[in-house]
Amino acid sequence: MAFISFCSLCTSSLLLLFFSPLATTDAAKSMISSYIVHTSSHVRPSQFSTQDEWYTFMINTLTNHQTNLVKHARIFYTYSVVFQGFAAVLTAQEAEKMAEMPGVTGVFEDEVIMELHTTRTPDFLGLNVDYGLWPDTDFGDNVIIGLVDSGIWPESNSFNDDGLGPIPKGWKGACEEGTQLNSTYCNKKLIGARFFFQGIENLLGPVEDFGDNRSTRDGFGHGTHTASTAAGTEVAHANLFGFAGGNARGVATKARIAMYKACFRVGCSSSDILAAMESAIEDGVNVLSLSLGAPQENPYYSNVIAIGAFAAVKRNIFVTCSAGNSGPQPFSVVNAAPWITTVGAGSIDRTFPVQVQLGNGKVFVGSSLYMEKINTSTTFPLVYLNSCTSININPDNVMGKIVVCDWAGGDGAVNNGFLVEAAGGVGLIEVNGKDNGEGLQTSAFTLPSATVGYREGLELLSYINTTKNPTASFMSEDLTVVGKDRAPIVISFSSRGPNSIVPELLKPDIIAPGFNIIAAWPTDAPPSLSANDPRSVQFNIISGTSMACPHVAGVAALLYAAHPDWSPAAIRSALMTSSAIFDNNKRPIARYEDLDQATSLGLGAGHINPQLAADPGLVYDADISDYINFLCSLNYTQEQLKIIVNETDSCSGSTSSPGDLNYPSFSVVFKLNNSVHTLKRTVTQVGELPETYTVKIINPRPEKVAIRVDPQTLTFDKMYEKQSYTVEFMSTFVAGYSSNIHEIVGNMEFGYIIWESDKHIVRSPVALMWNSNLY
Repeated sequence: MAFISFCSLCTSSLLLLFFSPLATTDAAKSMISSYIVHTSSHVRPSQFSTQDEWYTFMINTLTNHQTNLVKHARIFYTYSVVFQGFAAVLTAQEAEKMAEMPGVTGVFEDEVIMELHTTRTPDFLGLNVDYGLWPDTDFGDNVIIGLVDSGIWPESNSFNDDGLGPIPKGWKGACEEGTQLNSTYCNKKLIGARFFFQGIENLLGPVEDFGDNRSTRDGFGHGTHTASTAAGTEVAHANLFGFAGGNARGVATKARIAMYKACFRVGCSSSDILAAMESAIEDGVNVLSLSLGAPQENPYYSNVIAIGAFAAVKRNIFVTCSAGNSGPQPFSVVNAAPWITTVGAGSIDRTFPVQVQLGNGKVFVGSSLYMEKINTSTTFPLVYLNSCTSININPDNVMGKIVVCDWAGGDGAVNNGFLVEAAGGVGLIEVNGKDNGEGLQTSAFTLPSATVGYREGLELLSYINTTKNPTASFMSEDLTVVGKDRAPIVISFSSRGPNSIVPELLKPDIIAPGFNIIAAWPTDAPPSLSANDPRSVQFNIISGTSMACPHVAGVAALLYAAHPDWSPAAIRSALMTSSAIFDNNKRPIARYEDLDQATSLGLGAGHINPQLAADPGLVYDADISDYINFLCSLNYTQEQLKIIVNETDSCSGSTSSPGDLNYPSFSVVFKLNNSVHTLKRTVTQVGELPETYTVKIINPRPEKVAIRVDPQTLTFDKMYEKQSYTVEFMSTFVAGYSSNIHEIVGNMEFGYIIWESDKHIVRSPVALMWNSNLY
């Protein structure tokens, strides 16, 4: 059977691609598009000496003579690492015929439906220049972080190579020349720069028509921000209009950067993403970071990021991806394959406060990046205009007034400010919706403004609705406040589990700083990306799981430098089992939508803790054979399996269920006919010797489920010694079937399996779900 697939980045989204069935109408059959063709490397006819010869022959036999096409440029990418196959321009009818050819295992249409999903954060993460993981690894020197993103602004000081040694041996990458960028822009920090545009141009036309360019130069900031977050060089006096001032540095300050541009202002195509991942693998990156994903998770055989990441992990490359920005809705997490480390977003303890004082004396504390301090007792009339569109923002409504709008988020909020200012308004207050809760995502406003939380917003709207002449004033004294707010907190937009494809695999894995993060920015891209914004900055403050992902990439680079013999699974395990579940006030980490305690559906295992991750004691390791067994447990066909694995493999000896994968978390799905689950895990000793661990079970609802671990102690005498244990989950709770995702999640329970020694705590989250009949 043939399929058609595709792929998407931060809270202002870019489009990637998704899957749709092959077109069948007569009109559709003659339409030209680009397609990704998967082939089997084991059935190439003997008359062809190379895959390329075979692919060209297949294309030539499909020329549709009933169209006006004269052998139009057909194949524009060939793939041999992420999978065997190619990308080509075809009609829908040709794609259908291609799917029937011997040796073709799948045909996927290339469409654009994917999205692109720090002066303080290294300190917040506990990294110190004088001791610990930074000096122990020489700040990640010689580790290469590859990023698939929107490009890079090489002139930024965050990418200077002062103090760096030679480019790591064995590096095969290159700095490709293109519009406004040539190879001289690369150095010993930015050691690779490639760009991939043929897929997006085959679908939408020249990227120049959309304000972008054919080069690795970043047109709108996303890639520059993520790259400098992961591995930016230290830059003194970094700030945005005086906010968040300090020394900006990436997490792995001396790691090398390779940028693979596959995303443009109009989006990212699957074929470009795959070509970028293939190049990164061949070039020799050690860590691969993708702050992008599809709008919803797809089966792994039709998920281009999962397919490309599998090939990377086979080469011992650690792959991390953002979890998505579709929270707090359950079942919204993406990039949920077990060989990917999936990252949600948390807050940090830095705020940008502004006071809003109402005419009745009530004072709210909001957040703003307005460029100047506000210290005035002057009050102005208040008016609420709901969504604040260009239709209802006009001088008759807003002249001389502070306008209150429903939260439009990021660039939308700044654009509201431009509209209000142009119509004669004197200020703007953005009110969070219920889903956004109390998280104050800040924006670089051009007039006195504030974002306020949902609860205070309700009070504000009540005051406006019940007061004849409502008024308010602004005041800000400190542009930036550090260390006073509770943190981390799971951000409301951070996508949530359960995993919609495999609920027995808990995702996201972990959270990292992704809220109001400052990092490098192109000087020709305004901070709001609004067409009305004339400002130029060197650093910008934005939010998204896109910002969280490169933090994990940077920490992974440090761990790779500290433990070059660790597998990608071991690095992920160390990150997860050492993570924090309590905030800076020693309270359980909360979530912004309601300030209740966060569950592992949003928190994953916890918030990254780099220092502890360097010495986790035990790791849950896994290799490619384990992942193949996991795929076999999903009952994929041999053809579907080949698309991911890229080789002939059987499912003999496969795990009995997806939950048997040796993963550092547990997710159990109870159904009416299955009230007992027994899962096995194997841990590997990587700490000091000898060491004895004792199990501790955190089970908040023993009346619903009994949890038993056997054995209850593990003793290790040798480095890298492996020992196994089993966990039995026995449910005494019966829930009726429901198709309501909120009811399903409402019945869930959460706990931990913890192994403790005198030196280490190795903690795994547990999620328990009843009667999920969706899968």
